[in-house]
Amino acid sequence: MEIKKVGVLGFTGTMGRGIAQVCAQSGYEVIGSSRSEERAAKAISTIDAALARSVERGRMSQEDKDAAIARIKGTADIKDFNDCDLVIEVAAEELDIKIKAFTELDSICKAGAILASNTSVLPLVDMAMATKRPEKVIGLHFFNPVSAMKLVEIIKPITVSEETAETCVKFIESLGKTVVALPDTPGFIVNRLAVGFMLNAVTLLENGIATKEDIDTAVKLGLNHPMGPLELADLIGNDIVLDMADGIYETLKEPRYIAPNLLRRMVAAGWLGQKTKKGFYDYNK
Repeated sequence: MEIKKVGVLGFTGTMGRGIAQVCAQSGYEVIGSSRSEERAAKAISTIDAALARSVERGRMSQEDKDAAIARIKGTADIKDFNDCDLVIEVAAEELDIKIKAFTELDSICKAGAILASNTSVLPLVDMAMATKRPEKVIGLHFFNPVSAMKLVEIIKPITVSEETAETCVKFIESLGKTVVALPDTPGFIVNRLAVGFMLNAVTLLENGIATKEDIDTAVKLGLNHPMGPLELADLIGNDIVLDMADGIYETLKEPRYIAPNLLRRMVAAGWLGQKTKKGFYDYNK
């Protein structure tokens, strides 16, 4: 199967816009859905501004930028996904929401279309079994920011066919990304490692062992990471980190994935990180 048209369910968020952008830049026709036409238009405008900055910095030509934007369409009606070859779901990281989305997509999309989720932690098999095409359901886990991050985890539930997996590997590689493929396991590779790392950093802070600045500085200079674990949590979103931790713990029951009380209190207070201008650090300054 050849992929020519890609749908992005929920493309008004950072990840959805990023996926739509890299697909359009790689020559694919893209349609992104939102709750309203206005929000969809705003998402395209945001992508346009991001590409304009790339033109200003000499990273792409004006002609290539205009061509990429011309390939992106927005919609408030997911029935417009009916002729897509691949639809990537980027909805909220809640299993019930994703199952509902896959059930609806299955009833809309053409026979043979691949349905993928960008989930960072949830079980793909549950989404697959909500459809009548479990062999066509797979995980494509992109990383933020999508335009810069080279890795995509391809998650293969036991129900997926090798043909679907091979098609998705070729698709991801055509975006200029590197693929790692693995079974449907909680947290996959990166988040299974990163979540435990970030939770440990929060525990060090909560117990007064070190300041947030010292924790992040130690990791950046001692481990040569580009960003400290608390800075990373603020970038990802502390609510998302908490959801990932709870999701992994629910399946594995390993104590290292029990979220510290400090993280739960911060999420309850709305201190989610960069997106709310306050997290472990203050971004209002």
